Amino acid sequence: MPLPLLSRFRWLLLPLCAASLAGCGAETQADTPKKETLPEILVTALSARDTVLTHSYVADIQAVRNVEVRARVEGFLEEIYVDEGQTVRKGQTLFRLNDTEYRSRVSQAKAALGSARADARVAELELERVQLLVSKNIISKTELDVARAKLHAAQAAVQQQLSAQAQANLDLSYTLIKAPFDGVINRIPLKKGSVIEDGTLLTSISDAADVFAYFNVSETDYLEYVRTRRQDSARATNVAALILADGSTYPVQGKVETVEAQFAPNTGSIAFRARFENPKYLLRHGASGKVLLTNTVKDAVLVPQKSVFEVQDKNYVYLLGKGGKVSQQAFEPEVRLADYYVVKAGLKPGDRVVYEGIQELRDGAIIKPRLVTMKEMLNR
Repeated sequence: MPLPLLSRFRWLLLPLCAASLAGCGAETQADTPKKETLPEILVTALSARDTVLTHSYVADIQAVRNVEVRARVEGFLEEIYVDEGQTVRKGQTLFRLNDTEYRSRVSQAKAALGSARADARVAELELERVQLLVSKNIISKTELDVARAKLHAAQAAVQQQLSAQAQANLDLSYTLIKAPFDGVINRIPLKKGSVIEDGTLLTSISDAADVFAYFNVSETDYLEYVRTRRQDSARATNVAALILADGSTYPVQGKVETVEAQFAPNTGSIAFRARFENPKYLLRHGASGKVLLTNTVKDAVLVPQKSVFEVQDKNYVYLLGKGGKVSQQAFEPEVRLADYYVVKAGLKPGDRVVYEGIQELRDGAIIKPRLVTMKEMLNR
């Protein structure tokens, strides 16, 4: 018996619905997203430790003594006994001027002195004669006063001629120009036969057995330098290192000796002076270099350079928060070392910061952190 029309329609719909449900289930399963895998990022915890800071300053190197050698009298430059760059000893003869005229002056001074002494002797004898005559009332006492005055004048003339002779001998000695101290001869601008006047520059000489390194320090660095040495006077030192113009380190350590009394108004800096021994005369007057000063900062917080990024001239790191969420944190560095920043403000010990991969992160991102220590970072 044939089925009713409604029943036939229901049987036709059942396969269609089954197929439709199967399709819907497949579509729903395909649309379900897979669980996202969080990136594993290295994170380190900041800690406080005593840190040695090094500051570099451009230095002007000068010999302990560097003086000009000038002529004291006129004449012709007759002999040059040294060469440029030569090491000389104190008292060694460097130059000789023609001394004929000055020897003649010495002879004249000696003759004039002899004449003055003879006149003084005559006046002395005359006084004795007058005294004898006065005692016998042969002449008046006025003659005695005159004789005494003549003797005093003659004695004064002797003193004057003694001074003239000393000056003549001194001028003669100036014809030999000698080294005032041990040192190195610099440039000699004149040659033999040159006409020399009083004050003419003959050369200069540098005593470079020790050298001074002058350098300017900012007010901030100066205060840090003074404060560190006051806080830890037992360990405080004035040791300085010197980097030469070719980048090499001078093998002898120096010592900061003095600090000027005031800051320069145009630069706001103050001048320091360090002294370096120069046994091999490697350093020369007028050379340049860099002075390195070190001081220990107690309980300094260090941030790896890899962890830091800049936004509008400000320094930031990514701080790790709860649930692996990272957030930007600004901080103020005090100084930058080789691979680290010393924190002045904005971060504290115990803060966990992202060490690597900061370029791929955004504020509020969620990461899978893997903690590494400072020691592990140094070995990477």
